[in-house]
Amino acid sequence: MRGTRHGPAVRRRKLGEELRRLRLGAGLTSRDAARLVGWHQSKISRIETGASGVTGADVSRLLDAYGVREPRLRALLEALSGAAEGGGGTGWWHAYRGVLPPQYRDFISLESQACTARTLETSVVPGLLQTPDYARAVTRAALHGLPAAKVDSLVEVRIARQEVLHGDPPLRLEAVLDEAVLRRQVGGPGVMRAQLRRLVELGNLPHVRIQVLPFTMGGYVGLSGPFVIFSFPDISDLDVVVLDHLTSSLHLERMEDLEAYCAAFRTMQAHALTPEESSHLIAGIRDGA
Repeated sequence: MRGTRHGPAVRRRKLGEELRRLRLGAGLTSRDAARLVGWHQSKISRIETGASGVTGADVSRLLDAYGVREPRLRALLEALSGAAEGGGGTGWWHAYRGVLPPQYRDFISLESQACTARTLETSVVPGLLQTPDYARAVTRAALHGLPAAKVDSLVEVRIARQEVLHGDPPLRLEAVLDEAVLRRQVGGPGVMRAQLRRLVELGNLPHVRIQVLPFTMGGYVGLSGPFVIFSFPDISDLDVVVLDHLTSSLHLERMEDLEAYCAAFRTMQAHALTPEESSHLIAGIRDGA
């Protein structure tokens, strides 16, 4: 399911359903709404059925007409319109449009509006938990030959993304890491020691939960690759699974996909070490135990 100019098709449909709900909640018919915003009624219908895309500016116009004032809900719906790929967005990541592909901008937009992120990582530390030196080493390895200036920009983006962990309210992050993540010497021993120290520190935050799947567990359902499940405030059926690849991202938004990945994540959490046990393991590897 590839992204389009206005976001993946399933998310576009879900956004349309939410806009329809808000219109009905305001006591308006589609004809009333069309008159208020100066559009044809057919455009309202196409947006609400997901048959056509909608820009962030269009969403804002509709929300004004429906009397929706709650800032977080407005920001979420505008972001989910696919505004990350349009020209009118105001997110900080738009300053890096020349460096970031549309899929990555869309990913950051979702992350910035989510209330919870559940992530499985099988090879590297999740981006939200990386130190600058570790992020630089990962970027250089993944995008070999990239000019130094672009590497610097991508590292800046990675670190800027971490502000969601310090917002009000902060993003709740639940991370399950394969033990290989902790033992792979990315950037060398010094970089890894600092990175493992950072994991222990962040794991002490009340809204960050880090668990390790030890080698002794053997095979597990998540071996197929890393993924992130984003959940959003107020609108639970807009949750999305993102499969991150080297040069692109794949969004899974069908209910059966969401249920399967959520069930898999719960299973991995149940079989992983507890956060306390995980912290002790991370500290032991850091100290060479």
